[in-house]
Amino acid sequence: MLRSKSSKPSSPAIAAEDACGGVDEWEVRPGGMLVQKRDAAGTGTGTGTAAPPVPNIRVRVKHGSAYLDVYLSPQSTFGELKKLLAERTGLHPLDQKLVYKGKDRDSSAYLDISGVKDRSKIVLLEDSTAQAKRFLEMRRSAKMEKATKSISQISLEVDKLALQVSALDAAVSKGGKVVENDVLNLIELLMAQLIKLDGITADGEAKQQRGMQVRRVQNYIILEEEDDNKLVFDHNVPLVIDSNGFDRMNKERKRVTGLFGCN
Repeated sequence: MLRSKSSKPSSPAIAAEDACGGVDEWEVRPGGMLVQKRDAAGTGTGTGTAAPPVPNIRVRVKHGSAYLDVYLSPQSTFGELKKLLAERTGLHPLDQKLVYKGKDRDSSAYLDISGVKDRSKIVLLEDSTAQAKRFLEMRRSAKMEKATKSISQISLEVDKLALQVSALDAAVSKGGKVVENDVLNLIELLMAQLIKLDGITADGEAKQQRGMQVRRVQNYIILEEEDDNKLVFDHNVPLVIDSNGFDRMNKERKRVTGLFGCN
């Protein structure tokens, strides 16, 4: 009588039938170690059913000249241990380096898989490189946040000035008269927004937002004389504000004053 060959599991998990007829799930960890598969609940039953909690272990952590006793589940990760140590030492988890048996352990590695047992000793070191990198990232984020906020505030001011630009443009287009001081004051206010934008240092998305606002203000800022001495806003003349921005503004005010004439 021929017997069919039993099929072997195709996945890294291996099913093993125990004496009670149940099935345990096993998996191969990095390094070739065969361990009982953890289910979604974090237990080692492999069946998804609740199991008795695993007793905590005491880990002795050496930090400088001090020793810290930390109680936690052996199925915890080194990252979870770092969070507990942060509460005790004030050292940010990203600034910590945990060394066990002479090896720097990854935050995602499990304690039990790494061989950590009750009363095992772990050395806590301060990762100065990671700390410096995190501080630089925090400063960069704070700088970008400040730049974005400043650009947003300037944008709101330009929105208000744009209404005045539209009103003056509409009045001139219909042949109406424009008060000289109104135009001069509006140009000065627009210049002030360009100078503010020029003083903002930004990168990435904030830099793009800054450039967009600069071009937007530039489209409002120069007055030109057209046929029949009709004044309209010229949207084609670019203006760049640099270290000589204030001098340029004064020259522009003189040009506009000459354009209107002083009676």
